[in-house]
Amino acid sequence: MLFTSTGAPRHEALCRAARIKLIWKRVCAVTCPRVEREKAEHYFIGPYGILSENSKGRMKPEPECEIRTCFQRDIDRITHSKSFRRLKHKTQVFLQPVGDHYRTRLTHTLEVSRLARTVARALKLNEDLAEAAALGHDLGHTPFGHAGERALNQIYPGGFKHYEQSLRVVDLLEREGQGLNLCLETRLGILHHTHGQADDTPEATAVRLCDRIAYINHDLDDSIRAGIITADRVPEIIRRNCGQRNSERINALLTDLISNSAGGRLGMSPKMQETFDFFHSYMYSDVYTNPVAKREEGKVEGILARLYEYYVKRPEKLPLDFVTVIEREGVERAACDYISGMTDSYAIERYGELFIPFAWTVK
Repeated sequence: MLFTSTGAPRHEALCRAARIKLIWKRVCAVTCPRVEREKAEHYFIGPYGILSENSKGRMKPEPECEIRTCFQRDIDRITHSKSFRRLKHKTQVFLQPVGDHYRTRLTHTLEVSRLARTVARALKLNEDLAEAAALGHDLGHTPFGHAGERALNQIYPGGFKHYEQSLRVVDLLEREGQGLNLCLETRLGILHHTHGQADDTPEATAVRLCDRIAYINHDLDDSIRAGIITADRVPEIIRRNCGQRNSERINALLTDLISNSAGGRLGMSPKMQETFDFFHSYMYSDVYTNPVAKREEGKVEGILARLYEYYVKRPEKLPLDFVTVIEREGVERAACDYISGMTDSYAIERYGELFIPFAWTVK
């Protein structure tokens, strides 16, 4: 035997101490999870993707998180924001539809996020950046969908574009006026999700394309569910080149996009692009301007105009969160910000409380 019975416990104690010392040394040698993740990105993000460590930073510098990369933090900040939660009660296409399965602005956002991550992963881009921009792209949307956007664009003297408002939300309105302080790349992905720019990151381009792929497909699906159109009336070119069902159409468009994107440039094949453009035009002519689907939208401008006029004349009725906006940019801007952030149901509720008389009863 190498050790006596009296020496064994001491030897075991020494070995245990040595093992603990070795483990502690290894723990101390390991860097924080964020740094490990940033190192790993060099292996799974290609030459055209944006590495988290190469982000151009935030408007207000702040210490890095030890666990999450900068774009992971952006994802968390957006999903924990009040404006993100409000999307669940904002219109996607149909105003306050009766039914459990129609899309809302929130479910649209989640679908865009999933498509953008799929494209980013396949093309070796930064999935977290794509997801962050996708989750934030519609935070500035008005109640009642694009009908509300058109109404505020007419009402507010400075004009209104939802993609500009989305950036305003994350920069100036969230956190009681402090903003979310997102990374520059995320902010530009949000701002440019409708109209791309030549210097956009590939991740921003992925979000812009996935936004269009998502909404024309799920809006078609909802239109069929609502009886606005029937599946057999969908044009043959769409059914032949993209498929019969929602999942088939999305898969066809994403597969073509991924297969035909290279060198940091994202795009579809000429045949699929022609089909996609036709699909987009068809949705505008047969769904987005359909008198049956849009017959209630004429009331939206009246509701928002009355609310806007009320708050402009009575700025003291605006929430305290907007005092800074009033001081910095005027009451018109504050009223526009407040109304654009309302959900459909809250806008209708406020309108009813302010302008519709309550029933008078005698007890």
